[in-house]
Amino acid sequence: MFRELHHQRDPLILCNVWDAASAIIAEKLGYQAVGTSSAAIATSQGKTDGQNTDFETLLTVVKQISEVTPLPLTVDIESGYADTPQEVVDNIAKLADLKVVGINIEDSHLIDGRRTLVDKHVFTKNLSQIKTLLNDANIEMFINVRSDTYIVDAETALPETIDRIRLYETVGADGIFLPCLTAPDDIAKIVAHSSLPLNVMCMPKLAGFEQLKQLGVKRISMGNLVYDNMLAHLEDTMLSIKQQGSFEPLHFSD
Repeated sequence: MFRELHHQRDPLILCNVWDAASAIIAEKLGYQAVGTSSAAIATSQGKTDGQNTDFETLLTVVKQISEVTPLPLTVDIESGYADTPQEVVDNIAKLADLKVVGINIEDSHLIDGRRTLVDKHVFTKNLSQIKTLLNDANIEMFINVRSDTYIVDAETALPETIDRIRLYETVGADGIFLPCLTAPDDIAKIVAHSSLPLNVMCMPKLAGFEQLKQLGVKRISMGNLVYDNMLAHLEDTMLSIKQQGSFEPLHFSD
């Protein structure tokens, strides 16, 4: 079912969640699927993004989410929380046991706060091994490859992105996720060069859903932006309570 959602007429609007409560809201509002946001989960744990939460913590959050909703669940595993393809697959197997149907895995590392792309041939080889090991273990998992070309350098990203997608597609990637991609011309060119469903993410300059549909986008993610927006409102409310010396900002009804 989750795979088919990437080939329907309208783009899949993926509701990114960070705990059981947010997943319950997503189901209540009629979203078709949910996905974890690594950045939102990290922030909720008092940490920064970039695998600064351990995999066991991620598993705990995923288990809590999977227990409260039947919606298809995809999990952001960042760089895999591992050093070898076998270790990555071992982690994916633990997620599969929790009924996770998809993962995001990125072709970059965050080192000392700096995002650096992994050599595309090295990443392709690792991805090929991951797919082979998953097939050998009879684990069905939608592999959405997050390529961070537009995060590293959006001005010169297009040719490198197209080249990376071509490589990833040949070894069995199921989808391609390009954070920070917003330019309609680039979106159209990328769609034209690949049969992989394209996933874009909420950004200030991103077009509306209807235009993205016309451009051929198949999946639209929220990332951590909804969570950040919620925190901003929480901070404003807490500040108002302190300044007013009452709970009037909570707007209690009689």
